[in-house]
Amino acid sequence: MAGSFALNTGASIPSVGLGTWQIKPEVVGDTIYAAVKAGYRHIDCAPAYSNETEVGLALKKLFEDGVAKREELFITSKLWSGNHAPEDVPEAIDTTLKDLQLDYLDLFLIHGPIRIRKGTTHIPENLIPTDIPATWGAMEKLYDSGKARAIGVSNFTCKKMEDLLAVARVPPAVNQVECHLIWQQAKLRELCQSRGVHLSAHSPLGEASVLSNPVVISVAEKLQKTPAQVALRWSLQMGQSVLPKSTNEARIKENFDIFDWSIPKDLMAELSGIKQERLLKAEFAVHPLSIYKTLEDLWDGEI
Repeated sequence: MAGSFALNTGASIPSVGLGTWQIKPEVVGDTIYAAVKAGYRHIDCAPAYSNETEVGLALKKLFEDGVAKREELFITSKLWSGNHAPEDVPEAIDTTLKDLQLDYLDLFLIHGPIRIRKGTTHIPENLIPTDIPATWGAMEKLYDSGKARAIGVSNFTCKKMEDLLAVARVPPAVNQVECHLIWQQAKLRELCQSRGVHLSAHSPLGEASVLSNPVVISVAEKLQKTPAQVALRWSLQMGQSVLPKSTNEARIKENFDIFDWSIPKDLMAELSGIKQERLLKAEFAVHPLSIYKTLEDLWDGEI
C-alpha cells in the first residue's frame, strides 16, 4: 500500500510523486495519466518546466474520466525566480492555477534561493539579490487565502533554512532538494526533522550515477530488486518523499513498487558508506555579477 508523510500543516504528502522536470509537453499528459493509473497521487510541477498547460489538460482528463478526484491528488508547483517580488507572487500562483486548471495547490514552493529580474532569463547579468523574508511574507498570504494549502522552499541549505525559520510566521512545510544515495544530505535531514520540515527528494535517482554505483547494484542484487527501487526505498526509510521522473510506463510502475518490502539494517549501513558528491550544482547562479560568487557561497559550504 502506498504511504505518506505528515506535514506540519496536518495534511499528508504522498511518499512517492511523479516529477515532471524535463518531460516534453507532448508526452507529459500520457505520462501523468499512466502514473495516476499506477497509483501515484502526487504530481510535482513548476512553470520552469514549460509544461504546466499540458499537465493541466491531463489533470482535467483524469478528473473527467473518473480515474481520480481532485481531493485524492497532491499537486505541487513552484515560484519562478523572476517572480520573487512580493507583488508578483499572487500573480504567479494565479497563472499556475490557470495553467493547471485548479482552484488551489497542495504545495507551493520557492523554487530556489536565486532571483532574476522579472521577465528575464537565467543569465548572470539578470541575477539580483534575493529578499527571502519579503518573498516568504507573500507566500504566507497565499497560505492564509487557501490558494496554497502548504508552502515551502526548494534547494535551500541548512543555513538558508535556519535564516527562514528565524523570520517565518508560517514555517515552511517542505524543503525539496537534491537527495539520493550519492548526496544523502544527512545534516540537512537532521535539521529539517528537528524543526518539523519535511524533506522531499527531487532527482532521487541522481541521474545515472546512483544506478551505476557498485554498492547500490550489490544491494539490489541481494534484495532481488532494481537499483532504482533500492534508491527510492532508501529515501522512504530515511523519512523523505521521492519524486522520480520517467516517461516509460514499465519504469513508472517499477518506481512505485517499493512499499511491501524494506532494506534491512546491515544493507542500509552499507548504503550510508557511499562516497558523497553534490551532482546538481547550479553553476549558472555563480558569477562575479551574482550575489553568489562561488559554489561555496551558493550552497553555504554544503558541496
